[in-house]
Amino acid sequence: MSPATAADDQARFDALQRKLVPLWTSIRALNQDEQTIVVVPSLDTDADLDATELQAYEERFLFLLLLLRQPRARLVYVTGQAIHPSIVDYYLDLMPGVISSHARRRLFLVSPLDGSTTPLAQKLLARPRLLERIRGLVPNPDRAHLVPFSTTWADREIAMALGIPMYGCDPRLLPWGTKTGSRRLFREEGVPHPAGREDLADEDALVEAIVAMRRDRPATKKVVVKLNLGVSGGGNANLSLAGLPPSGSRDERDAVRRALPGMKFESPALDWPRFLEKLADQHGIVEERIEADEIRSPSVQLRVTPLGDVELLSTHDQLLGGASGQSYLGCRFPADPAYAALISREALKVGRRLGREGVLGRFALDFVVSRPRGGGWSVHGIELNLRKGGTTHPFLTLQFLTDGAYDAESCEFTAPNGRHKYFVASDHVESPAYRVLTPDDLFDLALRHGLHFDQTRLTGIVFHMMSALPARGRTGLTAVADSPEEADRLYRRFLEVLDAETRPAGG
Repeated sequence: MSPATAADDQARFDALQRKLVPLWTSIRALNQDEQTIVVVPSLDTDADLDATELQAYEERFLFLLLLLRQPRARLVYVTGQAIHPSIVDYYLDLMPGVISSHARRRLFLVSPLDGSTTPLAQKLLARPRLLERIRGLVPNPDRAHLVPFSTTWADREIAMALGIPMYGCDPRLLPWGTKTGSRRLFREEGVPHPAGREDLADEDALVEAIVAMRRDRPATKKVVVKLNLGVSGGGNANLSLAGLPPSGSRDERDAVRRALPGMKFESPALDWPRFLEKLADQHGIVEERIEADEIRSPSVQLRVTPLGDVELLSTHDQLLGGASGQSYLGCRFPADPAYAALISREALKVGRRLGREGVLGRFALDFVVSRPRGGGWSVHGIELNLRKGGTTHPFLTLQFLTDGAYDAESCEFTAPNGRHKYFVASDHVESPAYRVLTPDDLFDLALRHGLHFDQTRLTGIVFHMMSALPARGRTGLTAVADSPEEADRLYRRFLEVLDAETRPAGG
């Protein structure tokens, strides 16, 4: 694209985005003007997902069907493959005070019926007739917007093809959300973060960065190498520095080079040659691995509104697993009050900067907090995710189902009945034994055991990613309760039910 064409393209997109201002003002005023929400939950990540998992992740945001509680809202939800009718019924039946048949008339499910692993946005762009059909489902483009999962150039192109603004970050600003961009933001905004180096493109750069880190911090024992675009820890690798010659030794560089292929990769799909290929393509960072008597991994979710306001939405404690405990599995809400205010304060520094840079929509910052035995908590910024993430859907599910709100000062979520609410959520409720179950089986089990979400008490289990059950034995759930202990109990209780119901006869 020539500079003139690119400038014209940017000007047209900016003009579209300005439509969000009156739309947002109208929505916040809680009037009942018509609006159309077009949801395209396209994933374009470095994660190694098969077609079943990709479809499940696209369905992870079906909680947005709860927006149909607004009587003049229309929702167009696009997925690569068709969604099972029972799953649609499940979400519509969760809505309090709504006639489901009325909501269904305002819901439009669209699919290219393409089971490949190509990102959904690219599937749509390859099918102009399907895009035209979606455009025909938008009665008034001035009262509509696109909701993507992340905001790639393909998502932006869809917004422009439909003639509606996109509620999400302009992809020209996405470099701030890489591992390299995150470290630079932390440094410039005074957010504490691990020692390290960024924008590394090859083996030589890695060697020099590690040598420099050892020189500056001789006590460093472990480092983490991260690909710029790695998601949920899948682009991370751990390297122990034990056994290397002293910093400044003549053979130090050669010893570091020999150690690199032995890094422990978080993703089983990665090895040293493949990691080097990806490093050359997207670059990466290396930073000290934080070690202490106690370590946790909380996150903070924020947004910049179309009016330019920076809002702190929630805090979470992430549940991590995988080969070295760096893969995202789920979360607890809210984060521990012992450090929730600390991470919120640091996150707001970044949020305000991003607002000045022109970022729009939801994003999250991941932290590591650590403390010695009997000491206080220290905060370390780890990365910025300029997209919706694993904490977005459970929090919005809670918000939509309860009409409650998170208070950034008290670090508590309160429902209209005055009760505080808590949840445990996971995208990784999985076992080969669960493949015998269907989504309808899940609903039946929750009802029979009294674990289904109860609109009167505002507690219980809410499911997501159910379509991955038959092929992968995997689903997701959010357990909502009136205390952290009760949320944990609900979560564990349903896992016990699943295991008991899928245990082989005589097992």
